[in-house]
Amino acid sequence: MNRKLYLFDFDGTITNKDTLFDFLNFTFPTTYNSVFIKYIPLFIATKFKLIKAEEVKRKFINSFLKNKNREEIEILADNYFENRKNIIIRPEALKYITNLSKEENKYIVTASLDLWVKPFANYLGLRLISTKADFDGNIFHGKFKTPNCNYKEKVERIVKEIQLSQFNEIYAFGDTKGDKYMLELATHPHFRYFE
Repeated sequence: MNRKLYLFDFDGTITNKDTLFDFLNFTFPTTYNSVFIKYIPLFIATKFKLIKAEEVKRKFINSFLKNKNREEIEILADNYFENRKNIIIRPEALKYITNLSKEENKYIVTASLDLWVKPFANYLGLRLISTKADFDGNIFHGKFKTPNCNYKEKVERIVKEIQLSQFNEIYAFGDTKGDKYMLELATHPHFRYFE
């Protein structure tokens, strides 16, 4: 029996934007720009590997979401999804994924937080492997439950959560260096396939 596995990066692959910035900008329009400007030096520092991208990402997210409760964040995420899905999901990606409706083994594998990606995964009928937010009780205290799901960590999470030996064919879709190792894992790697 020929079993297929589909692995999709999210930001820039299924979507036409980085949803970390788009979600926060959409959700907190009055404060977003002033916070973003403060972080520009840190974003630049991550490009030169002077500081860990994961640490800057966590602090940036905390500037907006820290100490909010789970229900509040879910409402914000659902609102973002409803208002932005038709703008940021690439039409070709939507068409391709819709045609896979009978396939069971389909995943988003993303560095973005589960907080705002879950509604998209549910809508597209995809399972989700992502960076996970950590809640203390019902409150998001700004920590991640998992390492940032990018580069080699994508493959580590895939191997941990999926029994790859079950599949004859693995289709992977990505658009950046962060997807390199996931694409190398695939029998059918696709780079910027939906653009």
